[in-house]
Amino acid sequence: MKKWTLVTGGAGYVGSIVVDELLARGHPVRAVDSLLHGSVPSLMLAWGHEGFEFVRGDVRNRSLMTDVLEDVDNVVHLAAIVGDPACAREPELAKEVNEQATSALLDDARSAGIERFVFASTCSNYGKLEGDDYATEEFDLAPVSLYAETKVGAELRVLGAANGTLTPTCVRLATVFGTSPRMRFDLTVNEFTREVALDQDLVVYGEQFWRPYVHVRDAARAIVTVLGAPREQVAGEVFNVGDTQENYRKLDLVELLKDRFPQARVEFVHKNEDPRDYRVSFEKVKSKLGYGVERRVANGIDEVVALLDSGLVEDPYASIYRN
Repeated sequence: MKKWTLVTGGAGYVGSIVVDELLARGHPVRAVDSLLHGSVPSLMLAWGHEGFEFVRGDVRNRSLMTDVLEDVDNVVHLAAIVGDPACAREPELAKEVNEQATSALLDDARSAGIERFVFASTCSNYGKLEGDDYATEEFDLAPVSLYAETKVGAELRVLGAANGTLTPTCVRLATVFGTSPRMRFDLTVNEFTREVALDQDLVVYGEQFWRPYVHVRDAARAIVTVLGAPREQVAGEVFNVGDTQENYRKLDLVELLKDRFPQARVEFVHKNEDPRDYRVSFEKVKSKLGYGVERRVANGIDEVVALLDSGLVEDPYASIYRN
């Protein structure tokens, strides 16, 4: 009997790439997604593959999730209301999906005898760091948005869910960028690139504050790496996902863009305070799992420029390209 890897949010920006990476390595994949953003094209990578199943549904539907866990041995839990604006707009929905549904899925996964449970979290959990420190997985978490609060709450549930069979792991993703079948232009690198490439005025707030970044394909590869790692290396562990050299200020991103578009019109709006200002260390995932990124921010900029030049995206400002 075929044993599936269940990917929740499998039609999303990261999820569609995770599905592709898993199928490429011979893993049968069952994807669940509510298609909140109308992400049908993102399924085309996998459609027709004999090792792929798709179920349209909401992760809050307990009976549905119980059914889709049948014959599953691994769970990659990506489904979420993602980002500060989306969570602030519908805070109750964010709590239901990001925390309550995660808790219920964990209970059902333990009951079903699931072996691996990989939960996608975020480096924004670190909030604001003082001085020149780089956040490691042992740092105290200081969420400053509802989105991060729900992710911290869900992490606590995931890490507390270990039992005789279930191996839970949390991956804290850096800010993601790059092209995906479910494209997003509301992410910093992608948004900045869109504005400059389309000869629009780019307004940058708080150019001096730091964030880490990771390509969407590298984020997906990290999740697959965790699934394939020996249980004792990942059980109950947290891994920051990215590369220590890929911490940038917004000013640095602008400089990379100006290398390609010297005529770019950029206005900096200085801010003395930003609740999120952090650099992150990614040495643990590198040393413990042998993981490293293959794409840099500069590569992601070139990808997005090529996508815009191709004409495949008729209106990069359309609502389907943001959360």
